[in-house]
Amino acid sequence: MPINADTYYFAHNGGGGDRPPVVLIHGAGGTYLNWSSEVRRLPGYRTYAIDLPGHGKSAGCGLQSVSAYAEAVLAWLDAVDLPRAVFIGHSMGGAIAQHLALHNADQVLGLGLVGTGARLRVHPEILQNTTTENTYRTAVDKLIQLAFSPQTPPRLVELASDRMAETRPTVLHGDFVASDAFNIMDQITGISQPTLVVCGIDDQLTPVRYSQFLADKIPDAQLEVIPDAGHMVMLEKPQQVAEVLVAFLNEIPF
Repeated sequence: MPINADTYYFAHNGGGGDRPPVVLIHGAGGTYLNWSSEVRRLPGYRTYAIDLPGHGKSAGCGLQSVSAYAEAVLAWLDAVDLPRAVFIGHSMGGAIAQHLALHNADQVLGLGLVGTGARLRVHPEILQNTTTENTYRTAVDKLIQLAFSPQTPPRLVELASDRMAETRPTVLHGDFVASDAFNIMDQITGISQPTLVVCGIDDQLTPVRYSQFLADKIPDAQLEVIPDAGHMVMLEKPQQVAEVLVAFLNEIPF
């Protein structure tokens, strides 16, 4: 996988130039592997899954605001010569996608908002526990406990926990600072691009009401609530999420 603008990314050339490119943006403490292989390889679409700065194999440090991460995404778009794309973001990645839709609308063909909201509050205890290495594992364990449906296979939960534990505490803390400060509830109606909102019905971190708010406020947005899935819906129900994304993407003019 290549690196451009200090950003490591996975690229799948699943389609020609007659369909819009798709960019996947992971959430707090994540990497491109937060997207299942089914979603990273959407049939019929050029799909890119990036590691945000300081995450996974990308260079640099993590950032502490959604706007700063959006600027990093824009720099990467310029480096790979992608003038426009559909942005699909999970959790904090969904906040970044919303920011791009509001502030760089001409580059956003559509939005897929997965397990996210117009406001992302982080529990103060989790935020505090990411400040030191001594309490970092406590924060990770709590997050993983809240991130999955009770129906999720234990091995998948274990793998996700191990991956998040590899993220530097300073990076995850910065992500949570960025997420906690994000609030565009009074701006959300300004998003005009075609939008799909996806949420697991058992999501405890960004509950279904967050997604319902997005679907109610963004003009003509579609809402898909996935059964037996939690916050990590794209890992818990990969084929179902891939199918609803492709059905949505097929309707976007390009």
